[in-house]
Amino acid sequence: MNSKSKFITTPVYYVNAKPHIGHLYTTIIADALARFYRQQGVPAFFLTGTDEHGIKVQRAAEKNAQSPLKHATVHAKHFQDLFEKFNLSHNRFIRTTDQDHIKSVQHFWKTLEQNGHIYSGVYKGWYAAQDECFYTEKEIVDGKAPTGADVELIEEKTHYFRLSQFQQPLLDFFKKNPLFVQPKERFNEVISFVEQGLEDLSISRASVTWGIPTPSDPALTIYVWIDALCNYITALGYPDTNSEHFLTYWPESVHIIGKDILRFHAIFWPAFLMAAKLPLPQSVVAHGWWINRGKKMSKSLGNIIDPNELFDKFGPEPTRYFLLREAPFNSDGYFSEEALIKRTTADLSNDLGNLILRTTSMFVRYKAHLLSATYDKNIINNTYSLKDDLTKHMTSYQITRFCEKLWSLIADCNRYVDHTKPWQLFKEKNFEKLTNALFTTLEMIRCIALYITPILPDTSDKILNALDIKQSERSWLCLRHESAINSDNRIVSCGVLFPKEL
Repeated sequence: MNSKSKFITTPVYYVNAKPHIGHLYTTIIADALARFYRQQGVPAFFLTGTDEHGIKVQRAAEKNAQSPLKHATVHAKHFQDLFEKFNLSHNRFIRTTDQDHIKSVQHFWKTLEQNGHIYSGVYKGWYAAQDECFYTEKEIVDGKAPTGADVELIEEKTHYFRLSQFQQPLLDFFKKNPLFVQPKERFNEVISFVEQGLEDLSISRASVTWGIPTPSDPALTIYVWIDALCNYITALGYPDTNSEHFLTYWPESVHIIGKDILRFHAIFWPAFLMAAKLPLPQSVVAHGWWINRGKKMSKSLGNIIDPNELFDKFGPEPTRYFLLREAPFNSDGYFSEEALIKRTTADLSNDLGNLILRTTSMFVRYKAHLLSATYDKNIINNTYSLKDDLTKHMTSYQITRFCEKLWSLIADCNRYVDHTKPWQLFKEKNFEKLTNALFTTLEMIRCIALYITPILPDTSDKILNALDIKQSERSWLCLRHESAINSDNRIVSCGVLFPKEL
């Protein structure tokens, strides 16, 4: 690994409703990446949180007869509780109502203003509260935003950001950084949008009272997307850009987002950062949507999937595995409980769970007859070398490919057990071959347990505990012969990892 550090982020999630499966999916991707880098010995700071200002939150609070802050606090807790249930490893859960964030946003605004990129004016045009986005006349389709959201014609005093001045600087940056937006299909959309021309952007609201006041005119609030996007630098100590924390993590920042908010992260955010004379993030990675009953999930269609129900019905690890395994980044994922059950029964119960159970059980049963540990070195070397392909897949955000490659190793390991037949070797009292077969299999399983940590962290821990692997050796840096399982490991039966009746 070349990188000295990684900063992995999710968007901050709106607190106008309870979390759905899309929120969980994005956050699990970020968690998998953070765990992956930590497994390489790379410090990874993982950030998630909630977006608590703006017209959507204001209206949702009014509807529930609550103050906006109380409404936001209740809903932020829903996200925090969900992420705790799924054992996500974020370093900070940020709320845009946090005091350090308000200070950060106002300093960022002043910087843009001092650098000459903000001017006063009047905004008249279309605004979609659902998207928290301004749209031009040419973007309106049949009276709605291009996303299908309702729009309203507003006219009010505002401040503008000189976005139009950043059209060419953005295109130049894109050309020099061909991996800035991934997958490639999304990057092409971004480039095409910028090439069509950028208009200056309204960045304050007179009609929205629930927000961070603009420093120069406290009667107006800062556009919620400036507020939200600044969370990434707030968490690293901004406005102190010379702190060790900021200098360590910001240059290696990766934003994991859904494709519907790509414009804000790949166009507006880089332009804001250029205007503030700050480095741009390393990459913006946009995944697809989850489709349920043939439609993108939405409250109006009534096809929202509650991740808490999946937790209660299937458990965190099967749910996590299905989400990471099923949907390639460059396409949408199709959800059904039947597909989840089929995938997890085949891959987790039958392939992985059965392998671990039968191998550790055989070791416990036969260990009194085993000799000093020996291995099939060709098989073990091939197992170690798989980390190169797995690294390539994870660092290019092909997590489905990562899972496919890893499960091919699990299949190979199962075939090896079937081929060597340790139970038959025991009957024949061929303890030399029995020792070799079991230790080769157990060493492959140790590697599998290390490899699956980003995907199934709890399962990985259970396997490594059963194999008596020290915490200090639960790293991909230990994928080597010197760290191999040997006769000193006090191995116990792992038991049933995944019951077949989910």
